Amino acid sequence: MRNAPTILHLDMDAFYASVEQASKPSLRGKAVVVGGIGPRGVVATASYEARVFGVHSAMPTAQARRLAPHAAYLVPRFGIYRDISERVMGLLRELSPLVEPLSLDEAFVDLEAGGAAWDETSARLVGARLRADIRAVTGLAGSVGLAASKMLAKIASEQAKPNGLVLIEPGTERALLGPMPVRTLPGVGPATGDHLRRVGIHTVEEIAEAGEDELVRLLGKAHGHALYAMALAHDERPVVAEREAKSVSVEDTYDVDIHDRVRVGLEVQRLAGRCVRRLRGAGLSGRTIVLKVRRYDFSTLTRSETLRGPTDDPAVVREAAARLLDSVDTTGGVRLLGVGVSGLADYTQEDLFAQVAGESAEHSVEEGDEEPVGEQPAAGPVERRWVAGHDVRHVEYGHGWVQGSGVGRVTVRFETPESEPGRVRTFRVDDPGLEAVEPLPLVGVAPAGSGGSRGAGGSGADGIQGAGEAGLAEAGDGGVGDIPVGPGPG
Repeated sequence: MRNAPTILHLDMDAFYASVEQASKPSLRGKAVVVGGIGPRGVVATASYEARVFGVHSAMPTAQARRLAPHAAYLVPRFGIYRDISERVMGLLRELSPLVEPLSLDEAFVDLEAGGAAWDETSARLVGARLRADIRAVTGLAGSVGLAASKMLAKIASEQAKPNGLVLIEPGTERALLGPMPVRTLPGVGPATGDHLRRVGIHTVEEIAEAGEDELVRLLGKAHGHALYAMALAHDERPVVAEREAKSVSVEDTYDVDIHDRVRVGLEVQRLAGRCVRRLRGAGLSGRTIVLKVRRYDFSTLTRSETLRGPTDDPAVVREAAARLLDSVDTTGGVRLLGVGVSGLADYTQEDLFAQVAGESAEHSVEEGDEEPVGEQPAAGPVERRWVAGHDVRHVEYGHGWVQGSGVGRVTVRFETPESEPGRVRTFRVDDPGLEAVEPLPLVGVAPAGSGGSRGAGGSGADGIQGAGEAGLAEAGDGGVGDIPVGPGPG
């Protein structure tokens, strides 16, 4: 381990909720919950104001509504989150070539590798400057942890929240870790934590006192050795600039179980198209197509098919997904569907016959449908629907965002990041003067309320899943796929 705190961990404060508060003046300082807003939705991020009521990440949205009925419940806008994330990651890459993103709002940086810091004083100055730069570029707050290892830097950033900076001085690590609960250490989840608790181990110091042999006996050789080393504050993991992606996947959870087999097939085709667009956006192709089906009784089935070579052709992926669906019994209804591609490569080997056969199918799926949709009628005209929290523009009133919709009406609050809290107006869902638009930039806005609490990834369903801690994904079960949308932003 190093003798200087030159590993930095950045964690944006309640990233999704803070973006929404910065975008919407009327929500600053108020309870905001971002995630799936339908009956089966899951909370992605809750602001501090919402956490006061007990709302937290990964909680079912229905439970959150009971705890905080007056909070604003918004569907994630992953486009603007990614844009802001790219700006933040750009600032980190100016500090060092070794930047390891963990998610859209979190990353490690090796300051020593970039010559940005070499001791405690220089590291603290870099951290303070980074927080100021992030505020200037995005209008948002981030918390910074500085330490001699990745594990300790992440612990420091947790202590720094919200909107702070904590530096752990070399030599003080054991004293700091000792009284902390065992769940503080990486790799200690609920199951391992309960196992240790049952044998009387509650703190990190008690792990160290138990000894390596006892931990190996309790947890196995690999886990026992690793956990003992971390309890002694030993963490030699390097900051890795690039992580190999393992899979690309998308999935939707539906408010109402889908019983119509034809409808299930159409959803799988649409998901396959979205998956390929994410695959191509990442400059990847893959050999193995994976179908995930969660049935009415919560049983989850996974089917996969490996092709002769990697592909990023939508017709090939759709045909493979359809074949996989043929082997799944959907009697009784389906609550979740997902399509993924693994065995990734950076080149393709086209299946020309499948491409020709699937050409018609490719054009039958709406290519602009980037956002997950919920249950819709299988046939007939589809009512124009609007997504809570997403951006719209009216020919007369200008830019605003959807507060809610139903019974043929949509309610819009007209305001911008730089305006005062705006007025609310209601329109017919098919009002010709109302259209979905791209979000406005946040730069130049005032700080977004009090920041917000830390999110746990995202509750969306699209993801590029990496190895280990990488997970550049908005992963979750029941995120954005809870609500049907009309012509939403791309």
